Amino acid sequence: MTAPKKAGKRIGILTSGGDCAGLNAVIRAVVHRATGYGWQVLGIKEGTQGLLQRPVQYQTLDLGSVDGHMMRQGGTILGTTNRGDPFAYPMPDGTLKDRSDEIIGGYRELGLDALIGIGGDGSFAILHKLAQKGGFPMVGVPKTIDNDLGKTEVSVGYDTAVAVAVEALDRLQPTAASHHRVMVLEVMGRDAGHIALAAGIAGGADVILIPEIAYSIESIAAKIQDVRNTGRNFALVVVSEAVKTLEGTGVKKVLQGGEKRYGGIGDYIGEKIADATGAETRVTVLGHVQRGSMPSPRDRLIASAFGVHAVDLIAEGKFNRMVAWSNRGVIDVPITEAIEHYSCVELDGALVKTARGLNISFGD
Repeated sequence: MTAPKKAGKRIGILTSGGDCAGLNAVIRAVVHRATGYGWQVLGIKEGTQGLLQRPVQYQTLDLGSVDGHMMRQGGTILGTTNRGDPFAYPMPDGTLKDRSDEIIGGYRELGLDALIGIGGDGSFAILHKLAQKGGFPMVGVPKTIDNDLGKTEVSVGYDTAVAVAVEALDRLQPTAASHHRVMVLEVMGRDAGHIALAAGIAGGADVILIPEIAYSIESIAAKIQDVRNTGRNFALVVVSEAVKTLEGTGVKKVLQGGEKRYGGIGDYIGEKIADATGAETRVTVLGHVQRGSMPSPRDRLIASAFGVHAVDLIAEGKFNRMVAWSNRGVIDVPITEAIEHYSCVELDGALVKTARGLNISFGD
């Protein structure tokens, strides 16, 4: 059943991929800005899954449904998914089916004039492909705690994830000092070390291990001994989940359904440190705690600016673009460039130089 059409544009909005803090602030900003244009906003539930359902799963969003409390909430009121590529959708019998036409049909059934997708590189690749095939206008809003999307200095969710990791280090430091321990904190980040690097500096870590820099246990042990020589009885180590073992393999866990995800490198590093130094080590894995927090003030600001600009792009007729943050302001770039340019930690960047200037070891 087609949703009733109002005068003015009707835009859809969905959240796709892993959740993070700040998604609701984007949704709220989009509704406020679109309402100012006299437009209607439909929130599509569970990402592209909502467009696959019949009837299409959506909710009408107006100012009454996006109050100030909403922007303080973590997660997404629309729900999201990071499974099921519609161009190769897993079916119950184990086969893969192209269901892209069904999603395009769902978009048309809602009578939408444009779609705003909030996602990361994987989500954008799929949404862009759908938009090209279906011939519908799309704008992207970047969100990922990993902060690895190209062409934007920061993505929604990253600042909050760093804040959670720093708080964890703040809490681990006194217990480490009380028991003369080496505390290892494993943080998320997929294949980029941005969270570990930023949190390690802000949280006073002694060692930061990121996938962009090779390490040796001997170097880590030497750093811990240097710490001991200063008279301090504890050390803090931050390790990004994508750091590899000494043999060059990533540590992953097999989830239900056979999916593999990073997790466990912290235990590996903790054991190696204990063997090399004789120190009592403890390991903390933050995992999804980094995703589910109340968004930080900076994430709320970035999310609000992104949401407003995304609607303005639709008003200007500028599509297939992603909003981005650059030089203290909001810009927009071709979405294909954002997908193509992966943003890992720059080895000659300011934060790596800062860490080295603070005598933080990267284990190299």
